[in-house]
Amino acid sequence: MYKPTYYSLWAYLFLLLSPLTQATLGTQQLTHVVPSLAPMLKQTMPAVVNISSSQTQVINNPLFNDPFFRRFFNIPEQKREKQSRGSGVIIDARRGYVITNDHVIEKADKISVTLLDGRKLKAELIGTDPETDIALLKIPSDNLTALSLGDSEKLQVGDFVVAIGNPFGLGQTVTSGIVSALGRSGLGIEGYEDFIQTDASINPGNSGGALVNLEGQLIGINTAIIAPGGGNVGIGFSIPSNMVSQIIGHLIEFGEIQRGTIGIQIQDLTPELAQAFSLKNSKGAVISQVKTGTSADTAGLRSGDIVISVNENQIDSATDLRNRLGLMRVGERVKITVIRNKYTKNFYVRITDNKVQGGDISLCLDGTTLRDTSAGIKIEKVEPRSNAEKIGLEKADILIGFSRRKVENLAELKQYFNRYHPRSLEIQRGNETLSIRID
Repeated sequence: MYKPTYYSLWAYLFLLLSPLTQATLGTQQLTHVVPSLAPMLKQTMPAVVNISSSQTQVINNPLFNDPFFRRFFNIPEQKREKQSRGSGVIIDARRGYVITNDHVIEKADKISVTLLDGRKLKAELIGTDPETDIALLKIPSDNLTALSLGDSEKLQVGDFVVAIGNPFGLGQTVTSGIVSALGRSGLGIEGYEDFIQTDASINPGNSGGALVNLEGQLIGINTAIIAPGGGNVGIGFSIPSNMVSQIIGHLIEFGEIQRGTIGIQIQDLTPELAQAFSLKNSKGAVISQVKTGTSADTAGLRSGDIVISVNENQIDSATDLRNRLGLMRVGERVKITVIRNKYTKNFYVRITDNKVQGGDISLCLDGTTLRDTSAGIKIEKVEPRSNAEKIGLEKADILIGFSRRKVENLAELKQYFNRYHPRSLEIQRGNETLSIRID
């Protein structure tokens, strides 16, 4: 792989920042090699691919929703094909693994990958994680080029980066810039957010493409932009390579993310709380509640504990803690370091499964597998011919309440179902909020 020299990096920086140098380059005969990203890009660009996906949709016409009307007039069900385009990155040439964004291939019936050399290959979906917006595909592994993953933990604000993708369906395009911020969260874009922010131009179609450093290592997957006017304004976001690495490990092994819980509720350690706890800084996360009978409770964690590290990795905020725990596997043992009464203590907690069988809560939910998410209680599975299917529940529905009573997690759902007699379920299905009668 191309390795830039110390000289070439500083020369590139000098040329980038010096208008005078740029203006005189054209009038002076150069006696040395002009610094260029071309050698690095020659090695990395074949690993970045264009992705196209298609989904067959039924046209919603009220007249055609009536079976009698359709049969009487012999009208076939009307369908249309919705297509979307994006980018992807080959991360394993031997096994043909390609990483992209979940929203690029969401609900797709067909997925195809076009390589830089023009080959168009059919892709198989291995698994997705909508919470981090990551999807893993597999293509025939003949004569492929892959990118090696860099360590996103080593990134610093100001590092040079290059974005490679397929903006606006134009074909492979390269833009350059710097890392303008790290650890961006709270944007409401994904369930788990720890974005690299960059001013390298990212536009529609760049989603799923590569963010690489000057050594040609993949340090991020481009996923979102802030674009009030509909185009690039210099604020783009990428999923860090270290998070990507953990997600694809789950997807390769299980085809899904086996996300667990330890049974705590957390909040940011604000300067006011830090002062109240007599702490010198406000980095960390405060445990506001420990649920009875959970692994955190068994391990000895208590409300008021301030989490400062997980497995020796510093915790800066509640979001940081949530991301760390959310990427760990069910059954994994975790070292959590807290401050309690000004003393530092270590606790070892096991990640437990946060899925619940719906029949454990109510007969109407029998046949479902439920899981807590940031959006609400997700229905991960609906068994055929079950009570849940009969009342109209579907896989991927988000249960947000019942009988006009809001619920945010499985613990609340269990508690309220035991106390009240529900007459309806409120769910989020795509962009719609539906009420399903169950009595």
